[in-house]
Amino acid sequence: MDPDAKVVAPTFSSETTGTRPLSPPLARRDPVETVLHGDRRVDHYAWLRQKDNPEVIAYLEAENAYTDAILRPTETFQEALYQEMLGRILQTDLSMPYRLRGYLYFTCTEEGKQYPVHCRRVDAGGSLDEMLLDLNRLAEGHSFLGLGALDVSSDNQLLAYALDTTGFRQYTLHIKNLWSGRDFPEAIERVTSAAWAADNRTLFYTVEDATTKRSHRLYRHVVASAEADTLVYEETDERFRIEIERTRSGAFLLLAIVSHTTSEVRFLPAAEPNGEFRVIAQREADHEYYVDHHPNPLTREQRGANPYDTGGYFFIRTNSGGRTFRLVCAPVADPQRAKWREIVPNRPDVMLAGTDVFRSHIVLTERESGLPYLRIVDLSVEAPDALSASHRIEFAEPAYNASLGNNPEFDASFVRYQYESFVTPRSVFDYDVRTRERVLRKEQSVLGGYDASQYVSERLHAPADDGARVPISLVHRRDTPLDGSAPLLLYGYGSYGHSIAVNFSSNRVSLLDRGVIFAVAHVRGGGELGKPWHDAGRLRQKRNTFTDFIASAEHLIARRYTAPQNLVMEGGSAGGLLMGAVANMRPELFRMVISHVPFVDVLNTMLDASLPLTVGEYEEWGDPRIAEDYFYMKSYCPYTNLAAKPYPTMLVKTGLNDSQVMYWEPGKYVAKLRTLKTDAHALLLKTNMGAGHGGASGRYDYLREIALDYAFLLTELGIRE
Repeated sequence: MDPDAKVVAPTFSSETTGTRPLSPPLARRDPVETVLHGDRRVDHYAWLRQKDNPEVIAYLEAENAYTDAILRPTETFQEALYQEMLGRILQTDLSMPYRLRGYLYFTCTEEGKQYPVHCRRVDAGGSLDEMLLDLNRLAEGHSFLGLGALDVSSDNQLLAYALDTTGFRQYTLHIKNLWSGRDFPEAIERVTSAAWAADNRTLFYTVEDATTKRSHRLYRHVVASAEADTLVYEETDERFRIEIERTRSGAFLLLAIVSHTTSEVRFLPAAEPNGEFRVIAQREADHEYYVDHHPNPLTREQRGANPYDTGGYFFIRTNSGGRTFRLVCAPVADPQRAKWREIVPNRPDVMLAGTDVFRSHIVLTERESGLPYLRIVDLSVEAPDALSASHRIEFAEPAYNASLGNNPEFDASFVRYQYESFVTPRSVFDYDVRTRERVLRKEQSVLGGYDASQYVSERLHAPADDGARVPISLVHRRDTPLDGSAPLLLYGYGSYGHSIAVNFSSNRVSLLDRGVIFAVAHVRGGGELGKPWHDAGRLRQKRNTFTDFIASAEHLIARRYTAPQNLVMEGGSAGGLLMGAVANMRPELFRMVISHVPFVDVLNTMLDASLPLTVGEYEEWGDPRIAEDYFYMKSYCPYTNLAAKPYPTMLVKTGLNDSQVMYWEPGKYVAKLRTLKTDAHALLLKTNMGAGHGGASGRYDYLREIALDYAFLLTELGIRE
């Protein structure tokens, strides 16, 4: 294909499929006028917010029918892709077991079943598997099932678990007696987190507000008690949400109270469930800190009779010394900030992204130059500072992902971590902190003869207009031509300081083997280069996210990896905002857009404080009640800035029960765009009427959703088998 050739007629037309003419649905216009800061806006599709209105459901179903009709010629291809991707998956499989208090915990999947089964067996010579939860049975009668909290009491007898059966991320808490196999009668609604006290009968849990879905109350529940649950704490500041957890040492319950920029942690000895939570450090604007515990004795012999020693130190990851965080410690007896002692100093070029404390060592999760690292600090070594007593686990590939696996035991002498890349399947390693030996425990099975040597992973940097260097991770088959003729799928996100992992996908092989290059632009607003990278892509610097993505696309074109007529962009949620903004700014740069649950109606959503997330996210996007924030947000809001001009081919996907980005945002976006676009390219809206933000929950259903995306993408690019 000549990379300089002009684009011919699109494969998918909004007017026809086969020989039968089709007309897309046209939503009714019902103007709603808003005036703020002297600025008048008219929203013709605000009525789509009325979820209980049959006309709304009818419109979404009409869009689904239209999408199905347009995609009908690809159904055979969809099925072929589904079977191809399914053929790479070991459908009956076991996860790598992890140890906890004398048991091995694991999940198992069975061919033909949508969900995993959670199991355990006795560690010392146990051969009989004990089923904890069969999610397939629990999903019966539901189109969706999500598992939230999952916590076993210290005596191994009680299991607290929470289920969502709609996709709205609204979880109901249940408690199961693992010895009898029966659930207790209580079912607690809207639970967001849960943790057991040391008495094995008191459970602390947090609940969300019914309207805003903000996790705001902490309760104490006693199993099999007739007494009403006790309200322990309520957070009234609408910017903050709360979560309860227990330290790996088992000694403390920690109540984390966090906004996007500030945090506060309160602690309670796990053996004193009726006690009062104490504050480690009072919240201060823009001060974030996170806590773990070490009881101080390094050996079991020194520990004494108390299994939950409440002495020792809190290890605190804090941004008080710089935006990329540092590590301090403070005595449990008096943890106020005046007593904090620095363990690992702030390093401006190294983001301290996580701290996990064990008896003999600490694991630091770091990010440097856009890549993740795991650093081991040996607590038994006498050294002038923690970094002198530390080392990193080395990784060789130019782009990869490394993260901690399941490490629930405080006394473990090894670190379990996961490693993967665009070409290396997900692998579970155990790393001995003393000998530095790593042992591969399990590698993701990829059936069908996958050969990693046939694929190439690269790391590039695109120059932004202001001089920033935007990392790009990409992968392609070794025999893919790099002359501009190859199709390329460019993925992006760039919000909340979230880093897009360079992960392995056996499904992606179906694209790579058809000559498609896959790339991720690690744009500002994400966390790949630490908190400053996030800061440079939020609030009134948000437009950097969009221009970074455009710069990445232009760099890939200039390096002749692809050309505009072969370039597809994809993103979801806040990444869907990125898709919408870039499609408005540079529609001619892309052949196609795939947008999942996109946050595209930024102004209207951020002006509605009753919606989930809105108030808390003023710290990410700005507060449109402030004129400067309002007009800055308006300058990039995808819905507001739709215009009469050509747009790329688009597939927009959402879920009716989405609680993060409400279904009406993509619905309104498509409805408005239909009346403005001047091209004949397909514009499709696909709504999963029984799911939420993450799409289908069953693994086979989810795979069919990917097969639809891939068939649409490949067919649009002229690849039909």
